[in-house]
Amino acid sequence: MILASSSPRRRELLTQIGVRFRIQAADIDETPFADEPAVAYVERMALEKARKVAEGHSQEVILGSDTSVIFNGEILGKPVNNREAEETLQRLSGQTHQVLSAVAVVQGDREKVVSVATEVTFRSLSDEEITRYVATGEPADKAGGYGIQGMGAILVAGISGSYSNVVGLPLTETAALLNEFDVPIWHTEEL
Repeated sequence: MILASSSPRRRELLTQIGVRFRIQAADIDETPFADEPAVAYVERMALEKARKVAEGHSQEVILGSDTSVIFNGEILGKPVNNREAEETLQRLSGQTHQVLSAVAVVQGDREKVVSVATEVTFRSLSDEEITRYVATGEPADKAGGYGIQGMGAILVAGISGSYSNVVGLPLTETAALLNEFDVPIWHTEEL
């Protein structure tokens, strides 16, 4: 199997469930279409990533995924700088947002995509806390400007749904998809 992503979090999650894979990141335009609903956007991104890598690997199973943070109907991407990260975290402070992921599997002409939503509630954050967290550098490459699996864990008051989805790959749904494509999980030996 090929993972169409360079995300270290997705790599760690797949390794956690014992999936054998190699990595080939897909370089695609990730700009949302005008008025594109969030679910349609993440599903399109996941499929485009998997399809792009599948162009050179028609017989192999390709897994693509995309995760976005949605707040008040708006897709919040990765912050482009510290100021944007601080503004995003100020918006999320004391609020509930949605983390939406899509997972796509492509093999030849077969393809399937599923999406998963998780509700995440932040506790109220002080400006000082936000500044200090942003200074750690962790928000830089994270949708919504935080990492629940890292230092950002203390920002979260609670979640409703899949924790691994918030990290970047919903494992239950991913394992089910891989099973449909005869990709085994729970391998314990190294590649």
